[in-house]
Amino acid sequence: MNFISQQNVFYFNPAKPYAIEAFSECLKGLIYKNKKKSERLVLLCIGTDKVMGDCLGPLLGYMLKKTGYAGIIYGDLDSPVHAKNIFEVIEEINKKHPHAFIIAIDASLGNASHIGFITLGVGSILPGAGVGKSLPRVGNLFITGIVNSISEPHEVLMNNTEPKVVMSLADTIYEGLRNADLTS
Repeated sequence: MNFISQQNVFYFNPAKPYAIEAFSECLKGLIYKNKKKSERLVLLCIGTDKVMGDCLGPLLGYMLKKTGYAGIIYGDLDSPVHAKNIFEVIEEINKKHPHAFIIAIDASLGNASHIGFITLGVGSILPGAGVGKSLPRVGNLFITGIVNSISEPHEVLMNNTEPKVVMSLADTIYEGLRNADLTS
């Protein structure tokens, strides 16, 4: 099986054959089912470039912009969306794109057996929840990459995340977005 579904959250293991294709098809289906034609698609890539375990969002935003993604992206290596500016960025999105359909993309912590997995689901996420921050819910859909396991202290986990895990997740999510025709 290329994915696991638990409580309306789909888990994709990039190591499995056809995982990118399964992720892309699921993403396209969720967008088709939940996005109104009048809504603009916005990718909100959350995280900071200062911490390896939290740079998935900015790295993905950078990859998309570098390869010519013509859609609306907030968050990349030059202008990351993180705890210090997320309130202002959400306000800007609401002002500039009042009918936006937001896909929130962020790193997350999870079970040790799910490190390196991608999650996809309907609804919002709570950025920073895994490290004890209180930030606003955001997104109509979410994509997360599980970069490390849940345990104490959170800051050590995010700093000790392996770069290859983050890069593998970024590559897989990028290819999945590209296959879902979101990068053209």
